[in-house]
Amino acid sequence: MFYHLIYPLKDYFSPLNVFRYITLRAAMAGVTSLLISFIIGPWLIKKLKKHKIGEIIRTEGPESHFSKKGTPTMGGLIILASIIIPILLWANLKNTYIQLILFATIWMSGVGFLDDYLKVVKKYQKGLIAKYKLAGQITLGLLLGIYIIISPEFQEIDSMISIPFFKNAVFDIGILYIPLVILVLTGTSNAVNLTDGLDGLAAGLMGIVGVSFGLVSYVSGRVDFSNYLHIMYLEGAGELSVYCLAFAFAMLGFLWFNSKPAEIFMGDTGALGMGGAIGALAILLKKEILLFSLGGVFVAEALSVLIQVGYFRYTKKKYGEGKRVFKMAPLHHHYEVQGMPESKIVIRFWIVGILLAIISLSTFKIL
Repeated sequence: MFYHLIYPLKDYFSPLNVFRYITLRAAMAGVTSLLISFIIGPWLIKKLKKHKIGEIIRTEGPESHFSKKGTPTMGGLIILASIIIPILLWANLKNTYIQLILFATIWMSGVGFLDDYLKVVKKYQKGLIAKYKLAGQITLGLLLGIYIIISPEFQEIDSMISIPFFKNAVFDIGILYIPLVILVLTGTSNAVNLTDGLDGLAAGLMGIVGVSFGLVSYVSGRVDFSNYLHIMYLEGAGELSVYCLAFAFAMLGFLWFNSKPAEIFMGDTGALGMGGAIGALAILLKKEILLFSLGGVFVAEALSVLIQVGYFRYTKKKYGEGKRVFKMAPLHHHYEVQGMPESKIVIRFWIVGILLAIISLSTFKIL
């Protein structure tokens, strides 16, 4: 709102022209996001404790997690508010990219909220049934993919994807684009949800991805930078930098309360919602393939579950007894069962996330 209310006054007071700069508004969105987290966080934690809306710990999980039972959950509401409010204040709400990323964020957060509500409020053990959760993810992918295909604004780049490591390398995948969008959104939201198992782990990794996509969106939205780096120019995509900084600082603000020992968990409201947002960012920025390296930790966590389940079923069918590759899946639990302290696992995964972000960003202008 500030952008739409204050920027037009530049004709009467020229210093207000600074509001046209994305860098200023992105920085202000980040600061605003952090402040909102600090304001809303304590209030929401108090409310959740009062109504006894706490985490339900799986009995088959690590024994060290049993002490976390009852910790307030649905903390994704803090993250959601810390993203939406700054965007409404500082972003250009007429920008198509902003409209689409807000839609994706709210949609997937809504699916996650319904799952949390059924699980911790209504006490349904499984929460939202998996097929309904998947239906919500697929529907979002269909809507976003179809819009990109039919919208005149994306006419020249609709079904194209960028190929990392090569200059101006784009590939038109045609009718396969919508299935790709569904796969990216579904895979990313579920991968982040699987990663959200240790205090601060998912929030820290998503913050790293948020900053990285902020840089990508800024250079992609500028003709000079995109030409220099030989990447696809996306007119208007620079505005996503405002979203990405709000996203990253929302994660930082949430970490204030979620770092070990966690005062609150993000729940599916945060994990599914923000995972979906990351997937949507990759789609809007045409960096679907780059997401596999940028979000490499999320990919590894998801693969560890697929490998564990697949190998267990295979060995049980062949030998009559299921065997495991990992001591426990997802991957972070494997190290936890081995005796590695939770905080050390989190820090090391963050370090890997930072390294992957640096490697991913270095793929621009290589060949």
